[in-house]
Amino acid sequence: MKKTIAIIGLTSLAGLFAIRSQSNQLKSQPLATTQNVDSIKEENNLFNIEKLYEEISLKGKLKFEAFEMAMNGYQNMSFRNKDIISVIDFSLPSTDKRMVVIDLKNKKVLFHTIVSHGRNSGEKYATSFSNRHGSYQSSLGFYKTANTYQGGNGYSLVLDGLEKGINDQAKPRAVVIHGAAYSSQAVIDATGRLGRSYGCPALPRELNTPIINTIKDGTMLFIYADNKEYLAQTKVFKKAPTTLIAQKDFSETGTTQGALN
Repeated sequence: MKKTIAIIGLTSLAGLFAIRSQSNQLKSQPLATTQNVDSIKEENNLFNIEKLYEEISLKGKLKFEAFEMAMNGYQNMSFRNKDIISVIDFSLPSTDKRMVVIDLKNKKVLFHTIVSHGRNSGEKYATSFSNRHGSYQSSLGFYKTANTYQGGNGYSLVLDGLEKGINDQAKPRAVVIHGAAYSSQAVIDATGRLGRSYGCPALPRELNTPIINTIKDGTMLFIYADNKEYLAQTKVFKKAPTTLIAQKDFSETGTTQGALN
């Protein structure tokens, strides 16, 4: 009987030492910190954006950097119509198709077209951007589409600039989406670039109505460029997307590090 009790006692002591050993091992391991959790969330978010980028087949139509920034803003902001987003990439020349309208719900590109920039933003490339009245320059950043109307340029779409100091004067400046004869392949063929607007993202006339009807009433529009000044001013991103162009060497591209003014 005493022998049995002794064996049980030794077994219990062994178990106690094992528990203490495991406890010490756990203490020696670093606890999950807020920074670690944020890093995991960021990695998961990037993976989801990369996966969506592939599922929509955007390669060759829209730079991943532009899409990633657009999706970060989309997730951080509120839009009435969450199914449709539009992205304009002003890091490309005006001879390229720079506007993409995306159906997120059905994961497909609805429109991929040329679009004009402001006359004082640059010639073939848009290199300077402004929120000022009378600048005749394009403005970067996030917009929410609003109502439509018939104006001097025909069927047009009002844009609400959502970023203070960057594009919030879009409506007072009458920066809207509209169709224009100077936004056409014929003009590119004749001059080597698109014609330019007073700051509006102007579309080919034949696509103006179908695009406006698709994106009106509360969808997101993001106008992107390789622009350090925009990244320094914007407050949309809670944390900078992993591939933000702020980390790039602009001397390699020679394009758009122009000022926001």
